[in-house]
Amino acid sequence: MIYRIIRISLAVLGSLLGVALFLSIINGLGLEWGLQNNLVTYITGIIISALLSGGILFIIAPWIIKQGKELANWIEKELANVPIINIVLGSIGLIVGLVIAYIISQAFNDLPIPVVGIIIQLGLHLFMAYLGVKIATRKTDEIVGLQSIFKKNWSKDKSGKKETKVSPKILDTSVIIDGRIADICKTGFVEGPLIIPEFVLEELRHIADSSDALKRNRGRRGLDILNKIQKELDIEVKIHSKDFDDLSEVDTKLLKLAQLLEGKVLTNDYNLNKVAEFQGVPVLNINELANAVKPIVLPGEEMLVQVVKDGKESGQGLAYLDDGTMIVVDSGKKFIGKNIDVLVTSVLQTAAGRMIFAKPKSMVDKSA
Repeated sequence: MIYRIIRISLAVLGSLLGVALFLSIINGLGLEWGLQNNLVTYITGIIISALLSGGILFIIAPWIIKQGKELANWIEKELANVPIINIVLGSIGLIVGLVIAYIISQAFNDLPIPVVGIIIQLGLHLFMAYLGVKIATRKTDEIVGLQSIFKKNWSKDKSGKKETKVSPKILDTSVIIDGRIADICKTGFVEGPLIIPEFVLEELRHIADSSDALKRNRGRRGLDILNKIQKELDIEVKIHSKDFDDLSEVDTKLLKLAQLLEGKVLTNDYNLNKVAEFQGVPVLNINELANAVKPIVLPGEEMLVQVVKDGKESGQGLAYLDDGTMIVVDSGKKFIGKNIDVLVTSVLQTAAGRMIFAKPKSMVDKSA
């Protein structure tokens, strides 16, 4: 039904255009007065023009409708990949550009050559429309930044307390591949939303398509972790399409996005952690969290361990707790492969984790 209405409407529009074209030709040739004296010829010309142009548009209407649908689908597909903020700002820029072009174009209305004035006005409108859209969309970051500046002035409620909000957590590639973030989210200790930048997804895809088997497995593991977080866990996950074409490093883009969204970067990359601290970007390091929740061991405590290998220094033996904490046993090399009681002598906290130094209890008892 709609198809028929559109086709008939095109035919009517074609008829009106035909009549308008016929009258324009008659006026241009100066034949209007002569034809009006011969009314039958005048009306016949109008009818023929209307039927001819209307018939042509009626015949080609299916092709026009088809092309219109394809154009509409293409526009819809392109706009689906554009952030809504860019569409809104682009529309505002378009309107402002056309208004400015209209004001400037008034100066060309009195040109002695009308055709030149029309061409200049058309070119001016097209140029200003393009310029308005381009400037508005390129300044998206600055406009969003202005909004964040206003938000930084903490609004206070009636009780005078500052209003708090949950900062978005931006995941980097290393923490996704690591996989522990899924377990942490499952416990409920991390509040959303979790932000996954598209450039991180692109890096994961490249790793998953690598010819190196180890890299390929790491990339696929990362994609599996993302699917698990998105489908199985009750936490908000957002894919962020913002990219920074002027930046090449993924880590630099992550920090830039964190500043833009006023969020925190979730990582286990030591170097990224240090760079973020230098730039004032909040970071949540999974390794630091793991070290923080390890059981506290105090000097003088006794524990049962299995010495598994020799250490770097002469006579040392190495043992490990269930959470991976390394225990350096002084004079423990001769106990390799045995379970022995040791006494903790000191604990060293490093950026890589916690190290425990101990002595075999039997040696301490003998010395006592």
